[in-house]
Amino acid sequence: MSVTVRAPAKLTIELRITGVRTDGYHLVEAEMVTLELADSLQIDPAGRGLFATGPYCDGVPLDAGNLVAKALALVGRTASVVIDKQIPHGGGLGGGSADAAAVLRWAGFDDLVAAAGLGADVAFCLVGGRAHVSGIGEIVAPLPAVDEPVAYTLVIPPLSCSTPAVYRAWDDLGGPTDPGPNDLLAAAIVVEPQLAVWRDRIRVASGVEPILAGSGATWFLPGHHAHITALLPGANVVLTRTTA
Repeated sequence: MSVTVRAPAKLTIELRITGVRTDGYHLVEAEMVTLELADSLQIDPAGRGLFATGPYCDGVPLDAGNLVAKALALVGRTASVVIDKQIPHGGGLGGGSADAAAVLRWAGFDDLVAAAGLGADVAFCLVGGRAHVSGIGEIVAPLPAVDEPVAYTLVIPPLSCSTPAVYRAWDDLGGPTDPGPNDLLAAAIVVEPQLAVWRDRIRVASGVEPILAGSGATWFLPGHHAHITALLPGANVVLTRTTA
């Protein structure tokens, strides 16, 4: 019997890169939160194959390289999975990781070390809420929930960023830190220079300095700024909140 499961996006509020292991994995210190924005997955154990629908289905791999396929392999299961992509692919919001974590939850799998082996954000997406994340992503320490959900405005430009490419650029740049909350900012702009153009447009439209979400390409602002939608043609502006 098929079931439908939610795969909430994650938002990285602060990201510090603290080192690189000998195997090439990057060590992080981060604060992450779960958002109301979510994909949904229809999972049918009687079927086979991956399928994608929704506004951000373009560019989603539907082969063994998809994190959903890797999650199914990890738990030793087969299924047909239809992914309704509401989280942008390559947007820095953990869409692929969220989808993989949803499969792990469906399978009753809770090994965070193994989950992080699929992708750095999968372990947090498996736990959810609000947490401090360290190691290569496998150490997830829940933080106290806030009294009320926190509002955020996401600005999703018509761009995407490859997380591995951004980390490679960070290495090539010599491991820069950033005075803002995201150490990957300079590297992401090297990978996709148009990010800087969108940052400046968002700053002018909102009067607020935007923050890069993860490895990009989404920018976010604290609070709801619905008025900027008309000022940023070409971008998708999403008003969302944390779930905890």
